[in-house]
Amino acid sequence: MWKKILFSRWTKAALFAACLIPAALLVWRGFQGDLTANPVEYIEHATGDWVIRFLLITLSVTPLRKIFNQPLLTRYRRMLGLFSFFYVCVHLLMYLIFDQMFDPSGIWADVLKRPYITVGTAGFLLMIPLAATSTAAMVRRLGPKRWQLLHRLVYFSTLAGIIHYYWLVKSDVREPLMYGAILTLLMLFRLRMWLRKEPKSVDARPLMAART
Repeated sequence: MWKKILFSRWTKAALFAACLIPAALLVWRGFQGDLTANPVEYIEHATGDWVIRFLLITLSVTPLRKIFNQPLLTRYRRMLGLFSFFYVCVHLLMYLIFDQMFDPSGIWADVLKRPYITVGTAGFLLMIPLAATSTAAMVRRLGPKRWQLLHRLVYFSTLAGIIHYYWLVKSDVREPLMYGAILTLLMLFRLRMWLRKEPKSVDARPLMAART
């Protein structure tokens, strides 16, 4: 039964629609005038949260596949990874357009002077090659080993996102600490896999894995 559900194109379509819900809610709240007194800041924070959430969900695919013995879960990892890139692009554009008005000198000054922006920018830059090489054609071009090594950048990108969030909030750090704890558990699971030298299939590709 689970194989039929996971292999269904309708399941994939439903997941795609579900991944759009955070963006749709922001649009809806915008039309309702319900984006708080500072809508730009609200959208920046909301999309930033969803970047980290989608990265963590994407990294959870391998543990879930192992625990429930459902290899078809890997069909959904590329979509989840690309949605994390979609939300980080929205997050960045809000900052560039409304906070900095595309002022290069102001942006560069922020990157240099504010550590949370420095690490956030680094996390975004690490995600670019992941999104750019998410297709099956890029796996063949780079070769599976080099492709897999490149996509391990997701660990550092996720960590950078969590640090960015932690340094941003300053006072109430419960949520970034929760995300950090989840990332730690996911990395411990992978460490256990590596130490046991479990055989790896194509599922071992960490983030925006292409379907082959």
